Amino acid sequence: MLYSLAPMEGITGHAFRQVHAACFGALDRYYTPFIAPPRVGSRFKGKALAEIDPRCNEGLDVVPQLLTRNADEFVWAAGLLAELGYREVNLNLGCPSGTVVAKGKGSGFLRDPAALEVFLADVCERSPLPVSIKTRLGLEDDAEYEALLDVYRRLPLAALIVHPRVQKDRYRGKPRWEAYGRTLASAPFPVVYNGDIFGVDDLTALVSAYPQTDHVMLGRGLLANPALARMASGGPAASLEELHRFHDELFRAYLDEIGGNAVFRMKEWWFYAKCAFADPMAVHRSVRKARRVEEYEAAVESVFRSEPLAPLARFSG
Repeated sequence: MLYSLAPMEGITGHAFRQVHAACFGALDRYYTPFIAPPRVGSRFKGKALAEIDPRCNEGLDVVPQLLTRNADEFVWAAGLLAELGYREVNLNLGCPSGTVVAKGKGSGFLRDPAALEVFLADVCERSPLPVSIKTRLGLEDDAEYEALLDVYRRLPLAALIVHPRVQKDRYRGKPRWEAYGRTLASAPFPVVYNGDIFGVDDLTALVSAYPQTDHVMLGRGLLANPALARMASGGPAASLEELHRFHDELFRAYLDEIGGNAVFRMKEWWFYAKCAFADPMAVHRSVRKARRVEEYEAAVESVFRSEPLAPLARFSG
């Protein structure tokens, strides 16, 4: 079984990837949070450049994810990524954000399967890198997926990552495994499952239902339980000492990257990580009021000193 890390904007960037790999072992693959391609003739700059800098991803199998509906910019960006040594580029067709969808990007691109097929046929032909896709089932109704799947099956994709919800679901409700199963049974390319794998029991149920599953993308479940992939491979759960070390190294990495704003970045992580503790709300109350680095460090030390771990770390929303 292959395990990859989901692209989660603001959370699973290069600092998180490196620290997680150092503390809990590298996953088989990492997908970057989405990056907007530069205009044709320009280069990646700023935050986007830091995300794809090979020095920031050394030792990891990283696939950059692009968010766009401009074929020329996609192909241009793929060329820049190829120069940096990347071997695959991923297209985001799953982001459910209203502002992204309104621009016809992310899952908003799923609104028009005909236009999407023209775009994909073009970039698959011209991209110097193999193209993979992360998709939802549509915007409002599962029935939209049949036309989309027909489009995907006609293309030479490197892989199709299926998050079996529609855009309007956001992350509510249960993923529709049946749509994933149909894709797995009929696609001529590798298929990856993504969605609500919060514990080993979820993974076991998925593989029991669809034994052909050989690649699972982990997101919120791994943020709540950073040892999830290790446990899925038969290894131990995270100890309090491991989780403390992981926190400290991640915080230091963010301090180096963004200074005092690291406190607010870490609070995004705690939204998930609090689920590793027996009393998530107590953890939340301890951390939420901290603003300055010193306040935050004191609050976190109190958490690790006084709050026991849950019997089983599991994201619960």
